[in-house]
Amino acid sequence: MSVLPLVFTSGWASGINAYAVVLLLGVFGATGLTDEVPESLQRTDVMIVAGVLFLCEAVADKIPYVDSAWDSVHTVIRPIAGAVVAALLAGESGSLPELAAGAVGGTTALLSHFVKAGTRMAINTSPEPFSNIGISLAEDLGVAGIITFAIFNPEVAAIIAAALLVLGLVILIFLARRIHRFLRRRAQRREEKRLAASETRTRARAPSGDGSEHF
Repeated sequence: MSVLPLVFTSGWASGINAYAVVLLLGVFGATGLTDEVPESLQRTDVMIVAGVLFLCEAVADKIPYVDSAWDSVHTVIRPIAGAVVAALLAGESGSLPELAAGAVGGTTALLSHFVKAGTRMAINTSPEPFSNIGISLAEDLGVAGIITFAIFNPEVAAIIAAALLVLGLVILIFLARRIHRFLRRRAQRREEKRLAASETRTRARAPSGDGSEHF
C-alpha cells in the first residue's frame, strides 16, 4: 500500500491541473528523482503535449468566465486523467491494484475539480479580474509544491492534500449562494443572446421597405 499516498495526492492535484501533474511526474521520472513514475509518463511526446496544454490552461485559467468554460470542458478530462495517472503509478509499484488506484485517483480528482470549478464561479461574480489571476497562480504553485513534496514525503503530502480537499468542500458550501448567482447570470446572458439572434433573423426576413412591392 506504499503507493496509496502518492495516488491520493496525484488525484487531488489532477482535479486542479491535470496537465501540470503529468508534466511534473514525467520530468521527475525522466531526471531520475524517483523510480515511482512509469515509463509511459516519461515519454518525450507525452511531456511535450502536457506542457503545451499546461500553457493553454495557464492562460485560460486567469481570464474571467473563460476559466469557468475551461472547467466545464474538463469536468470529464480531469477525473479521467487522475484515474489513469493513479492506475499507472499503482501498476509501476505493484503495491496496489490498478483498478482500486484508479478509483481513488479519479474520485479524488472529481472532488477537487468541483471545488476548483465552484470557487471560480463564485469569484466570477466579481467584475475585477485580479482575483482570478491570484487564485490561478496559487493553484499552479500549490499543485507544483504538493506533487514535488509527494515525491519525497508522500504520506505528509497526502495528509496536506486531504486537508485542502476538506477545506475546499467546506468553502464551497459557504459559496453556494454566489455560485447560484453566477449560474443565473450565465443563463440570463444565454437568453439575451438567443433573443438577439432571434430578433436579427426576424429583421432579415422582414420586407425591405424600399417600396418595390408597390406598383
